[in-house]
Amino acid sequence: MEPSETSPPQAETADISEVQDDNGREFPEPVEMAVPDPAAFPIPPVEEDEEGDLPGDFERLWKAANDNPQDFTSWTDLLQYCEQESHITASRKALVAFLARYPLCYGYWKKFADLERRAGYNDKAEEVCVDGLKAIPLSVDLWIHYINLLLGTLDMNLPESPRRIRRAFEEAIAAAGLDFHSDRLWDLYAEWEKEQGDMRATAAVYDRVLKVPTQLYSSHYEKFKAHLNASEPKEVLGPEEYEELRAECVQSQKAERAEQAEDEEERPPGEDEQPADPSAKDSEELMQKVRDQVVLRRDKVYQLTEGEVRKRWNFEDAIKRPYFHVKPLDRAQLRAWHSYLDWELGQLGQEAKEEQEAAEGSEVIDSQKECRENGVEAAGDRRVRILFERCLIACALYEEFWTKYVLYLEPQSLDEARGIFRRACEVHLPQKHSTHLQWATFEERHGDLVEARRVMEALETATPGLAMVRLRRAGLERRAGHLDESEALLREAVAQSKENPSLHAFYSIKLARLLLKLVKNPGKARGVLQEALEISPDNSKLHLNLLELEVSGDPRGSAESVQECVKRALAAPLPPKTKILFSQRGLQYAEDYGNSVQSVLSIYEEHQKLLKELGGKKRGAENGGGENPEKMSKDEDGSAGQMPPQVPPTMPHVPMTTPPPSMMGGDQGYGGYGSWYQQQQYGGYGYQNQGYQGYQGYYPPS
Repeated sequence: MEPSETSPPQAETADISEVQDDNGREFPEPVEMAVPDPAAFPIPPVEEDEEGDLPGDFERLWKAANDNPQDFTSWTDLLQYCEQESHITASRKALVAFLARYPLCYGYWKKFADLERRAGYNDKAEEVCVDGLKAIPLSVDLWIHYINLLLGTLDMNLPESPRRIRRAFEEAIAAAGLDFHSDRLWDLYAEWEKEQGDMRATAAVYDRVLKVPTQLYSSHYEKFKAHLNASEPKEVLGPEEYEELRAECVQSQKAERAEQAEDEEERPPGEDEQPADPSAKDSEELMQKVRDQVVLRRDKVYQLTEGEVRKRWNFEDAIKRPYFHVKPLDRAQLRAWHSYLDWELGQLGQEAKEEQEAAEGSEVIDSQKECRENGVEAAGDRRVRILFERCLIACALYEEFWTKYVLYLEPQSLDEARGIFRRACEVHLPQKHSTHLQWATFEERHGDLVEARRVMEALETATPGLAMVRLRRAGLERRAGHLDESEALLREAVAQSKENPSLHAFYSIKLARLLLKLVKNPGKARGVLQEALEISPDNSKLHLNLLELEVSGDPRGSAESVQECVKRALAAPLPPKTKILFSQRGLQYAEDYGNSVQSVLSIYEEHQKLLKELGGKKRGAENGGGENPEKMSKDEDGSAGQMPPQVPPTMPHVPMTTPPPSMMGGDQGYGGYGSWYQQQQYGGYGYQNQGYQGYQGYYPPS
């Protein structure tokens, strides 16, 4: 497998504490690898354009890329053109804009740094590398490029230069040292220390990498043994370890010689064993024993590391594209990342369980416990974060992984979880409204209403016209107790959508419901619906909501308003079946709340006349036309409602104020009130298939 060449979050800069050995040489103490900080990912700054004429086709390509920033090909065409023209000002402008949009493309950070270096701007080249590493601190390739840049530009004769190189290596190890594909970075560090003549520091680097599960873990072990055999143990090991091992080996030698002496013949009288010369150099045999003990100690660590590598090998082997690209990943790759993350999270849970059992006094025997005791990076929060950050390079355009990371970080740190949302929404997924809405919900849930408002306002500015966003904004204000702000947002949406009748009707219904249900002002709600009907007289949902508003009022004062609403619907350009439903609803209301039998008979005659005009059969219409009620569609409140053909497919269903039961399967707009007549409890009224026999006392037979 190829090493992962792009990477994740910002790692904290490691402080390098330096000590001196017996010869006065400085070498770094091992530094604990930093945990990635998900909140610290600055967007590359856009510099001011330099003066100078730009190439001929630059403006055309620049406009094409900026008009459609989601089109990756337009950007690559622009960058390729600038590179061919060798125009540094144009190249800078294009690269800065491109990397602000696609900061995970480590190869273009390298090209940007090389551009500045070829032009003689070494300081700018270094700044470019630093900015790139802030965006993708797990990029092993970019760290190596940065270190090689320092090696090629610093004067190594100055005492400050080696310290600066070593500091860069330590920062790289702290940021990317736990990556499964970080082998080249470790090898470069060890080789550089060897070139400096510091054998002890070289061995310290190998000691550290031996505890990290990496792809080439076995080669590091072999290089360590080769390094140990090529030098005196005293030059390779730390003073304490060397003296400890030497003392053990000396005692072992003495014991062996004592055993041999018992088997040898007695010495002649007066011939004693020669005392050891304290100034004599240690024998090669003793040094080889020391080397053997060093390898024996490291062998246990190596075996534990090998076990961790084997656990991860199949997961790593399943990942075919560890770098960022705009091309979609196939499902197998997405499943591989999900499986790997779930497994690593499971390892973390197992470790926490073992720690709890140990605290309770239970005996825990497990490989993870051995790994912790020997310093092997087997599991833990650090490894989980590193894997998440690696995943968010390859899967940066998939919001499910950002959400998964937030769910992991939220119990630990709200600021870190907020940083993940910020990176996702402001850099990688600026057009994904669902992620922005999750962020706003996160902020509202944790009490930061100001930030929740800002997130949704920014989303609405970036992607205008999304009804869901405006409704979420209105809902936020309503939940905060700001009904006036909620009303103002909906009124603004109504005013801005007059050119789109279906959207205008949708917002009008939402506003009318708010005014009716929460503001308790039916007059305002009625006015909103009536104004909307002037623009969309053929919108059945507007008629239905107005009818339900009137029906929900006091029957003693709303009878005329109900019948007027029915007449308006019958005069509108609505489908015949919809008109029949409105007529039936008016008839039922008159029967339930009419003041006189004459009014009921009058409305009944109008209903019969409508049935004949529309060519329908009275009994069929009254009993639902024999159609299957299950064909009725339900809106968000559970009521039946027609979906007008002009409504966009993504438009949320508009609920009715009072949900009636369904009746006619042929009309999916209002559901039918005829099913009420089919209920057993209404049998006394004769609304079964027998017609209106129960009312023949005042209904004339047909």
